[in-house]
Amino acid sequence: MASIQNAASGMGGRVNWRRLAAVLLPSLAAAAVLVVLTAQSVIAVSFSISGTPFTVTAKQLKGQGFEQFVIVDHAASKVLPGNSKQIGLTANSIRSATLTDLCQSLKVGGLTLRITAGTGSQPVRASNLVVDADRLSGNASFTHIQIGRDASTLNEVPGITGPPGEFGQQAETVTIDNLRQHAYATTAGTFTLPDFSLSFGGSC
Repeated sequence: MASIQNAASGMGGRVNWRRLAAVLLPSLAAAAVLVVLTAQSVIAVSFSISGTPFTVTAKQLKGQGFEQFVIVDHAASKVLPGNSKQIGLTANSIRSATLTDLCQSLKVGGLTLRITAGTGSQPVRASNLVVDADRLSGNASFTHIQIGRDASTLNEVPGITGPPGEFGQQAETVTIDNLRQHAYATTAGTFTLPDFSLSFGGSC
């Protein structure tokens, strides 16, 4: 009986590490590449928006590489204005951005969630920043702007373009003072928030 148990234990739990590595390594490498490409916005990150808008303000935004084009976002469940789950928005993309006195607020039930950052000596920094918004205001200035360009040919923000044949515009630099956005989604490759603060109460 002991010899049978020893034989069984010798047969069980045996792993061919070379075969396992041959299977796992390509999968892990592919996953790592996808993570890197997504962080660099080479691959578009698509998701259903909640349908809940939020307000974003900043004393000043400065950006290197700016693109803007029209998109249609889809809400996951909530009915958007016009009794639809679709809403037309502008995708505002910046390759490298700094923002001072950033504030974001949104309604959560009967409360207001408020986030602030970049209120001290260091501004908020973001790379490959994309904000989907239906309203944007402020005092804006651009350098080397191109208006009316095919959205699919925009190239100021690597890997981010709009639908073919749609209206687009881009500029080498953008500066917006007293920025105010009514937004539905934000993505970024990196987002650094010095002096970060989260609280309930008080809108931007």
